[in-house]
Amino acid sequence: MTNERAKADLAAILDGVQEQMRTIAELQQRRAELTATATARGKKVKVTVNADNKVIDVKFSSDIDELTYSEIAKAVIEAAQRACTEVARETAGLMAPLDSQRARMPKLSDLVEDLAGIEIPDPVDAPLTRPNNRDTQTISDGSAAPDTAGPESRGRGGSATDSSW
Repeated sequence: MTNERAKADLAAILDGVQEQMRTIAELQQRRAELTATATARGKKVKVTVNADNKVIDVKFSSDIDELTYSEIAKAVIEAAQRACTEVARETAGLMAPLDSQRARMPKLSDLVEDLAGIEIPDPVDAPLTRPNNRDTQTISDGSAAPDTAGPESRGRGGSATDSSW
């Protein structure tokens, strides 16, 4: 009788795992299609990110030249971070059915007694602040270094909306 019970329990677990795999495949596809867009500085800057938090589009309004380069840079970062927050919120909502399925499944520690004390550590969030003196990796694209003589300087020889862009 015990053997039959164990087989039935295993079959139920395998059915649950297969259902989860189907759900995961569907959610991965839907997640890959997610994007989020956010604006900053009175909608002068608009940034769109994909589900992997990669910037896929940046747009400036026609009055972007009212901002300094430093303000534009800060606005791009601000809008990108807002868009990433939104795509994370959408992803969490998308994953809710999977969380519900997981809650119904027995935990591995329920099946194997010695695993009761094993816990997965919580992830550590990356900082959202400037690197300053932290160890950073710079990837050069071969272009000239940006002019850092005065980030607030307006003497830029044109603007981002010039036709030379």
